[in-house]
Amino acid sequence: MSSVWHVAEVVGEVRENATARTIRLRVDGLMGHLAGQHIDIRLTADDGYTAIRSYSVASTSEDEHLEITVDELPDGEVSPYLVRDLTVGDRLEIRGPVGGWFVWRPSNANRVQLIGGGSGVVPLMSMIRAHQASNNSAPFRLLYSLKSPDASLYRGELHRLDQESAKLMVDYVYTRSTPEGWPATPARLTSESLLGKIFPMEENLDVFVCGQTVFVETVADWLVMAGYSPESIKTERFGGTGGIR
Repeated sequence: MSSVWHVAEVVGEVRENATARTIRLRVDGLMGHLAGQHIDIRLTADDGYTAIRSYSVASTSEDEHLEITVDELPDGEVSPYLVRDLTVGDRLEIRGPVGGWFVWRPSNANRVQLIGGGSGVVPLMSMIRAHQASNNSAPFRLLYSLKSPDASLYRGELHRLDQESAKLMVDYVYTRSTPEGWPATPARLTSESLLGKIFPMEENLDVFVCGQTVFVETVADWLVMAGYSPESIKTERFGGTGGIR
């Protein structure tokens, strides 16, 4: 972990959906990161007021630039600026990468089950990308819970990997509306639907769960009640109390 603040230049951006975009940063002196880590961003107003927020890294350490994906919070102090106003050429203060527990390393030969709610998919995407770029052939599976198809992040990339990669399987749960032709009606995630879309419990399985607090705590409880080892489950919570809806 680095406690030093760096200057990062915005060199690109991708609009993911109506409220989220990926921001590509060039950071001199950055020494790489582990898949699943996050950075802190500090914004300073003209009157000296500062706000610091943490954002998961979406890229891999092999990428030339560091990428974060920011979903705008309606009452946020930082995210609306990052999503709406930040432009190529602007500079940000960042610190990190941070975190050493909710991470995946290419040396890990275990099967991996990823479970993401909404923008909780961001650090999981870093793990997927790092896995794809590595020689590690252990199976990965992603369960992605979304309110609607329009809320998806990395839609095209995940579709391509699901179709073309032998190393990744992607499953979706839509809670409010579904894509045209989807074989199921929208429904909240339940213990039964969760267990039907993830790897069964076995030795050599790691589970990473990321999303809002209630989502993460509910999913982790369901997993433990179904017999999954608590030691195999790693969780990352962010913002708010939104849950299974």
